Amino acid sequence: MTPLDVPQPLPPAPQAIGPDLAALIACPRCDAVYRAVQPGPGERAVCARCNTVLIAPRRRAGQQLIAVAVAVVVLVVAATLAPFLAIEVAGRSNASSVLDAALAFAAAGPVAMLALAVAALIVFIPVLRALLVIYVLGPVVLDRPPAPHAAAAFRLSEELRPWSMAEIFVIGCAIALVKIADLAQVHFGPAFWMFAALVVLVVVQDGFMCRYSVWKSLER
Repeated sequence: MTPLDVPQPLPPAPQAIGPDLAALIACPRCDAVYRAVQPGPGERAVCARCNTVLIAPRRRAGQQLIAVAVAVVVLVVAATLAPFLAIEVAGRSNASSVLDAALAFAAAGPVAMLALAVAALIVFIPVLRALLVIYVLGPVVLDRPPAPHAAAAFRLSEELRPWSMAEIFVIGCAIALVKIADLAQVHFGPAFWMFAALVVLVVVQDGFMCRYSVWKSLER
């Protein structure tokens, strides 16, 4: 690990630090301010106060992120349509997909809004984030000028990150299955395993993403 320079006290006058703002970076967790130093290949720049990774450039990270984003889109679309769970009790069985569960509450008044919110958090937002990553990084990987409004698209993708809750959905389903395991036989459908793979891909995507490098690429 290669930490950034130790934080230096900033001059009180804003105009004194104006020309150097592009060379500064703030820790998103503890707000410590550093002078950015580009790490070498395989190295990382971390916050000396809270050890948050600030800069972690990777070779061919753009291609890897685009590949992961495409996989996320494919998995979410397929998992939405494929059976998620099948429940069998007293000789009767029923299989349901995530889309079926959302449509079941479509005409239920206030509950319909809850169904739409759940569908947005576990389906639409992950897909939108993946599409925004492809839109932003595609021209960068091809050594072309950034796409129109690429900075706004990447900022929106980052703002939506806390609201992408596919992994929360999987954990919630696992807890629910534990509670009903004694009442019925539960069988995992293809969509369940797709969501499990989706959780892994989201973690990989966040691990590969060096947001400092992306912003610098968009500035150039």
